[in-house]
Amino acid sequence: MKPMNENELAQAIKSAGKPLRIVGGGTRQALGNDVDGGVKLSTAGLTGITLLEPAALTLVVRAGTPLRDVTAALDAENLQLPFEPMDHRELLKSWGDTTIGGVAACNISGPRRIQAGACRDSMIGVRFVDGAGNIVKNGGRVMKNVTGYDLVKLMGGSMGTLGVISELSFKVQPKPERQATITIHGLSDAEGVRVLSRALGSPNDVTGAAFLDGTGFVRIEGLSKSVAFRTDALKTIFKDHEVSVMDNDLDAWRGIANADAIAGDDGSIWRVSVKPTDGPKLVQGLRDAGIAVNAQYDWGGGLVYLSLPDDLNLRDHMDGISGYASVLRGNGGGAMRITSQNKLTAQIEKQMRARFDPRGILNTGIMG
Repeated sequence: MKPMNENELAQAIKSAGKPLRIVGGGTRQALGNDVDGGVKLSTAGLTGITLLEPAALTLVVRAGTPLRDVTAALDAENLQLPFEPMDHRELLKSWGDTTIGGVAACNISGPRRIQAGACRDSMIGVRFVDGAGNIVKNGGRVMKNVTGYDLVKLMGGSMGTLGVISELSFKVQPKPERQATITIHGLSDAEGVRVLSRALGSPNDVTGAAFLDGTGFVRIEGLSKSVAFRTDALKTIFKDHEVSVMDNDLDAWRGIANADAIAGDDGSIWRVSVKPTDGPKLVQGLRDAGIAVNAQYDWGGGLVYLSLPDDLNLRDHMDGISGYASVLRGNGGGAMRITSQNKLTAQIEKQMRARFDPRGILNTGIMG
């Protein structure tokens, strides 16, 4: 099914007699578990930017609009999405066009998350259809306009399990006048995360903090004079290390956002969210066990992408480490909690699904 407007979407859901598999551009199918049966319902027909007000830094766009179209429209106004969404296609070996609704439903957020927040933090309004076929609107076009339940934030990252997004409102931001990347060379994984923590703990408004292949990457953005001042301040902090500076290296951060360093590896790709200091412990434990592993750290070390053998179950190697892990590619795919979900959280989640999808037809089984 491919509805072409919101009313058709509502009717398709209302009349559904089987579970529905909600898809946008089809580029991120591996990010969740398999749906329990179901008919594919595509939002790709819901396209178009309905409002772009550069002076108000506001964008309103239908969910099926390709991300590339959104980016092009913002580029023309020297604007950008604050949360820097990654492109999963190379990592997942998928095709098609990433849609803005898919980005929001999966809460896709890149390196700038540490400073600008996640995708859901830039969402200020949403329209969606719940599992009963009701059209729901929450939020609007300004930041402080939500009363009652903040359904906007709830829909971000809900993976289509609470409703099918039809339209979104975002707060966007001007592109920075200058970007500088301080690279710190010759580090171990543990040293790299410590360096990133020092940068993030400084008053220099870091907008990117990543580590891979023995090198730490720290990004500063803003007005040229401010960037120069803060870059010098960070170079002073890292004076005991080998340091270099790159200006406006957009490709480097695009590669970090998309996890290009491990995208071409064979085997399975895992996404692990842990306490920053636990990432290097996890990777070193795998290496000590003789397991081939390639790692990229983002968000100051709190997000780790791992390339691992297909037959490895990461849960068997995470004693003493808590967090959340997802198999993005290979090894069966899907999400798993490293530690058990507490009873209260599980009950709240169950009640939310029952409220928004009483028939249990929206992406059933996708979040395990």
